[in-house]
Amino acid sequence: MNRDYGAVLALSGGVGGAKLALGLADALPPGQLHVTVNTGDDFEHLGLYISPDIDTLLYTLSGQSNQTLGWGLAGETWNTMDALQRLGGETWFRLGDRDMATHLWRTQALQTGRSLSEITSDLGKRWDVRSHVYPMSDDRVRTMVLSGEHRLPFQQYFVRDRCEPPVSGFSFEGVSAARPNRKVMTLLQDAAFSTVVICPSNPFVSVDPILQVPGLWLALRDNTAPVVLVSPIVAGQAIKGPTAKMMAELQVPVTALGVAQHYIVRYPGMVDYFVIDESDAKLAPQISELGLRVVIGSTVMTSREDKQQLAHLCLQTGSAGPR
Repeated sequence: MNRDYGAVLALSGGVGGAKLALGLADALPPGQLHVTVNTGDDFEHLGLYISPDIDTLLYTLSGQSNQTLGWGLAGETWNTMDALQRLGGETWFRLGDRDMATHLWRTQALQTGRSLSEITSDLGKRWDVRSHVYPMSDDRVRTMVLSGEHRLPFQQYFVRDRCEPPVSGFSFEGVSAARPNRKVMTLLQDAAFSTVVICPSNPFVSVDPILQVPGLWLALRDNTAPVVLVSPIVAGQAIKGPTAKMMAELQVPVTALGVAQHYIVRYPGMVDYFVIDESDAKLAPQISELGLRVVIGSTVMTSREDKQQLAHLCLQTGSAGPR
C-alpha cells in the first residue's frame, strides 16, 4: 500500500526524469504527484507542434513508452517516415505513425486557441494518467545551444547533429517574458507540497529552462517544502544523454560535485538535499561543505523496482519535515 507523503512536486526533463516520475507515481496515492516539465525542447516540425519531454513523460506514466528505443510509443511503425524519405522530405527527427497522432491532435488543439496546459491535461486524462502534468509555461521558450559562433535549436543539436558540436553555452529564447505555469505557482503559494523533487535530468537543458522561468526558482527557495535534488551524474558518467559531454566542454567537473556546484551558484538557497549514488559516496564531504545535506543511495534506475526504491528514498528524505 502506498504511503501518503502528501502532495509532491517533481521537476522533469525527458527520459531520465520520466523514470523517477514513474517511481514517484508508483510510490504515491493517485493524484498526489504533480510534475512540471521542460518545454524548452518544444519545436515546430513538418507543420506540427512537438513537445518531446511532455510526451516522454505522458507515455511513460501511461505505460505506453517504447522500452527498446527509450522514447516514443511501444509497438510503433514508421510507414509515414519511410514514405516521406522516398519523397526526399526531412526525416532526421523520426516520428512514428502512432506518435504522429499525438502531434496532429496537439497542433489542431493549439490552433483552436487552447493552451498547452489544457491540452497536456486532456491528453493525460485520455491516457488514464493519474498524476498531474504541467508544462513549465504556456508561453514559448526555446533552448538554443551555443557552439562557438553558431546557435543551434536544441533538437537540431540533439537529434540531427547527434550532440557532436562542441558546446560553449546555452540561451533560452523567450524565457524572460514567459510566465510560469499558473497552477504550479498557485500550489506553491498555498504551500500545498510536502516535498519537491528535482529529477535526474540534464541541469543545463532540462532543468535550467524550468527554473529560469521568472519567479519559479525563487518560489521553490521560499517555499516550506524541502527540495530534494537527484544527481544525473554517476561515477563520472551520465546515465542518459549528453550531460557529461556538455559538462566537460563547459569545463565543469564531470562529477556529482560539479552538479552540486552548478545548482549552488545559480540557485543559492534553493536545494536542501542532494541524492548521490553509492559509487560517489567519497564526494559527500565536499558536497556537504557547499551547504547541502547529502543522501547516499542507489540512483541507477534499470528496473521498475529501482525507480520505486529511488522514489521512496527521495520521499522519505523530504518527509523529515519542513525546511
